Amino acid sequence: MYRYKIRNKWNIALRICLFLLCISSSLHAREIDLSGSRLLVSNSIQSPVKETIIRVLQEEIDKRAGIYPDITDTWEGTSIIALALSSDDSLNGRALPEKAKLSLKAESFSVIVEEAPSQTIIWLVGVDARGVLFAAGHLLRTSLFAGKQFLFDPSNAIKSEPEYPIRGHQLGYRDTANSYDAWSKEQYEQYIRELAIFGTNCIETIPFDNTPSPHMKVSKEEMNRHISTVCKNYGLDYWVWTPVNVDLSDESLFQAEVKKHSDYYRRCPYLSHVFVPGGDPGDNHPRYVIPFLKAIAGELKKQHPQAGVWISLQGFSDEQIDYFYHYLETESPDWLRGVVSGPGSPPLSDTRYRLPQKYMHRHYADITHTIRCLYPTLRWDQAFALTLGREPVNPQPFYYAVLHDRYAPFTDGFLAYSDGAHDDLNKCIWSRKGWSKKEDAVGITEQYVRFFFGINSGDRVADAILGLERNWDGPIEANGGIEMTFSRWQQLEQAYPRSQEDWRWQMLLLRAYYDTYVKRRKLYEQALERGANDLLAQAPEIGSEEAMKLALKKITEADRINIAPQLRTKIEDYCEALYHSVGLQTSVGKYRASGPERGCVLDFVDYPLNNRWWLADQFEKITRMKTEAEKLAALAVIGTWENPPKGSYYDNISNISQSPRVTTTVYDATDVAWWDGGKSRKRLSTQLFQNFPRIVYEDLDPKGRYLIRIAGYGDALLRIDGERISPTLYSKELEEFKEFPIDRRFFQDGKLEVSFDEPEESHLNWRQHSKICDIWLIKRN
Repeated sequence: MYRYKIRNKWNIALRICLFLLCISSSLHAREIDLSGSRLLVSNSIQSPVKETIIRVLQEEIDKRAGIYPDITDTWEGTSIIALALSSDDSLNGRALPEKAKLSLKAESFSVIVEEAPSQTIIWLVGVDARGVLFAAGHLLRTSLFAGKQFLFDPSNAIKSEPEYPIRGHQLGYRDTANSYDAWSKEQYEQYIRELAIFGTNCIETIPFDNTPSPHMKVSKEEMNRHISTVCKNYGLDYWVWTPVNVDLSDESLFQAEVKKHSDYYRRCPYLSHVFVPGGDPGDNHPRYVIPFLKAIAGELKKQHPQAGVWISLQGFSDEQIDYFYHYLETESPDWLRGVVSGPGSPPLSDTRYRLPQKYMHRHYADITHTIRCLYPTLRWDQAFALTLGREPVNPQPFYYAVLHDRYAPFTDGFLAYSDGAHDDLNKCIWSRKGWSKKEDAVGITEQYVRFFFGINSGDRVADAILGLERNWDGPIEANGGIEMTFSRWQQLEQAYPRSQEDWRWQMLLLRAYYDTYVKRRKLYEQALERGANDLLAQAPEIGSEEAMKLALKKITEADRINIAPQLRTKIEDYCEALYHSVGLQTSVGKYRASGPERGCVLDFVDYPLNNRWWLADQFEKITRMKTEAEKLAALAVIGTWENPPKGSYYDNISNISQSPRVTTTVYDATDVAWWDGGKSRKRLSTQLFQNFPRIVYEDLDPKGRYLIRIAGYGDALLRIDGERISPTLYSKELEEFKEFPIDRRFFQDGKLEVSFDEPEESHLNWRQHSKICDIWLIKRN
C-alpha cells in the first residue's frame, strides 16, 4: 500500500512536470503576428541602402505572404517594424530600446521585440546601414510565412556581430558558368539579395573574360556595370577577378594591360577590391607581377580611393614565393591590401604565418566542384563521379561547414569560387558560418528551407536535403539510404506541387531521381558484367569466339533494356525545367553548355557503369590474334581481372567499392581521370588512380609464394615494408602490367605493407604523372 502511494505520487508529479513542460513549450513557441505591420525607417540610414532595405522587406514579405507593408512616419498601428542605427537617440520621438546599444564592430545588429497590449514593435537596429540590412535578413530568414500570415517567434530576437569581415561569392557572368550566363539583370539582383539575406557582404565578378555565350541576354560590360550598381545599392563590397594572361616582362604588353585596368576603373560605377591571381591562369614571375600591381593600384586610387588590390600566390614556385615575401618585408607597400589563398596556393596556415599582420588574408574556397578540385567530395562512389561529374547539384551542408571551420581561423574570411546555381545551399552554409561558427549545418539548412520554400521544420525537408548529402557517402551498393531518401522526396514532390516552379526545389528533386537512377543502373550493369565473366570462363570449352559473342551480348543488355525508364524520364523533365527556370545547362547538345565538365549531367546519365565499351574494344583486338591459345589467355586475364585465384587479392585503387586494403585517400581529386570529354572507353578502373598509394595486406600464408601485379601508367617505384623491390615485368603503358615477385621474408608475419616512391616528374604536367590504377597480390602455385 505504501509502495502504491509513493508510485502514485510520482505519477502525479510526472504528469504535473509534463503539463508544465507543455505550457513552457507552447509559451516558447508563441509567435507574434506581424501581418499588419508597417515600416518606420530612420532618416540617418544613408541612401541608396535605406531604400534598398525597404524594398527588400516589402517585396520579400509580399512574395511569401501576399502582404505589402507600407511606410509610415508615425507610431500608430498594431505592429511596427522600426529600422534605425544604434547611433540614433530616438526614432520619430521614441527612444531606442536599451538593448539597441551595439559594439562598434561593423555590420553588427540587434533584432528587438517590444510588446504592449495594443502594439508590437520589432526593432531592426544596425551599427551601420549594412547592419540594418542583415537585421532585415535575420527577420526574413527566421519568420514563418503561412498563407496571409507573417509570424515571428520572439525567441529569435538577437544581438549579433560577424566573426569574419569578408563573406562573399564569385558570380562570374561568363560563358563557362553553367547558369549565370543565362540570367537577366533581375535574376542577378534577386540572387545577390538572397545571398545578402543569408549574410553575404561581397560579390565578385570577372569583367575581362570576353568569350561569347549564346545564352547572354545583355553584354558582359552592361551586366558587370549592373552588378556593380546592385552592390552599391545594397551596401555590399564589389570585387573583380582580373587574371593577367600576357607576358608582363614585355613593356608594351605591360602598359597595355595597365591601360585596360585603368579604362575599366573609370567606367565602373562602384568598386571595392581588385584581385589579380598570380597564376591559374597566368605565368608571370612576381618581379613583374608586383610592379604591375603597384601600377594598377595607382590607377585604382584615382577612380575609387577606398578600393584595395589583392594578389594570390597560385602556381608560384618556392623561389617565387620567397621573392614575394622578401619584397613585403623590405618594402612594406601600403598599396597592397592583402593575399588570397586558392587552388595551387601554399597552405592557408603557412600564408597567414608568413604574411605580415598589416595585410589581410582571404580564402578563395572552391564550393562548386566535386572532383578535380580543391575540396573534392570524399568517399564518392565512382559511378557518381562518372555520371554527375564535376559540377552537379551538390548540397553538402555538413562537409562545407566542416571545411569552413577548418580553415577560417587562418583568414579574414572568404570569397568562394562558384560557377553556377547548383551550389546554392553551399553558399548559404558558408555565408552563415562566416557570420558565426556557432551556427550549425542543420540549423542553416532549416533556415534555407523556411525562407525559400515556406515550409516549417515539421515536414522535415531539411532532413531530406541532408539525406542527399548522405547519398554520396561511400559505396553505392552499401548505401540503403539512397532509396529511403528518394522515397521521401517523392512524397514531398506530391505534397508540394506548387513548389515545382521553384528552381531550388527542382534541383533537389533532380538529385534525388539522379542518385537513385545511378544506383539502380550500377547494381544492374555490374551484375551483367559478372554474368559476362562467367561466360568468358567457359571459353576453353565453347571456344573463344563463341565466348566473346555471348559475353558481349550479355554485358550490352544494358543498352537494350533500361532498368528504370520512369526515373530516366523524370531526370530529363527536371533538366528541361531547370534550363527554363534558372538557365541550368545540363547538356552541351541540348542546352548549349560551354563544355561537358560544366554541369552536363544529362549528357552522362547513361554513361556505362560496367566495362562494356572496354570489353568490346578488347574483343576486337583479341579476334585479330593468330592462335586460339593467345585468345584464351587474353580472355582469362579479362575474366578474372577483379576476381583473381583463391588466396589472391585485388584492389581498384580509388574506387571506394573495391579498395578495402588501400589506406590512402587522394584529397586533390586528381584520382578521377577526364579523357575524351568524359566519354572514355577505357576500363573503369583505369579511370581511377592514385600517384603513391599505400596498401596493407594481412592474413597471408607464410609458406606461400606471392607476386604483386600493377596496372597504371608510367613508373611504379615499389617498396615492401620500406624496401625497394625490383620488377620482372615493367610496362609503362595504361592497362599493361608490371610484376614484382615478393620474397617470403617480407610476409613471415602474415602481413605486407606496400608503398611507392615519387619519381622525378616535376617537368611534367600533373596529368602526365605516373599513376597506379589496379593492384593485385597474386598467390602463385
